[in-house]
Amino acid sequence: MNWKLTEDRPIWIQLVEQLTMLIVSGVYEPGSPMPTVRALASHAGVNPNTMQRALAELEAQKLVETKRTSGRIVTEDLALIQNVRQTFADQRVEEFFTAMEALGYTVEQTRKFIADWNKKEDITV
Repeated sequence: MNWKLTEDRPIWIQLVEQLTMLIVSGVYEPGSPMPTVRALASHAGVNPNTMQRALAELEAQKLVETKRTSGRIVTEDLALIQNVRQTFADQRVEEFFTAMEALGYTVEQTRKFIADWNKKEDITV
């Protein structure tokens, strides 16, 4: 993963968001082991304590569980994963419509924009 960390918000919060995205998108599958704190921290270029804080938050959200003998694993609660995924999608749609409004588009114009965009034959999403 290409970690995108900015200076405008706490790093651990950004790590939580990016790790959550990896879980809800299926990169880390339900029931699969998570990489170690040190491996994740090294890959993201952050302090292991910062990554530990992010993983502790994922545990608090019940997206990750700690198993005594096998470390951390991704939850097998598919309903929870789907719920978080839907929340992420809702947020992205809201952000998109807010950005289009800032550009001066009405909701109706934005919907037409989306419909026209979907009709393009060269769409590669």
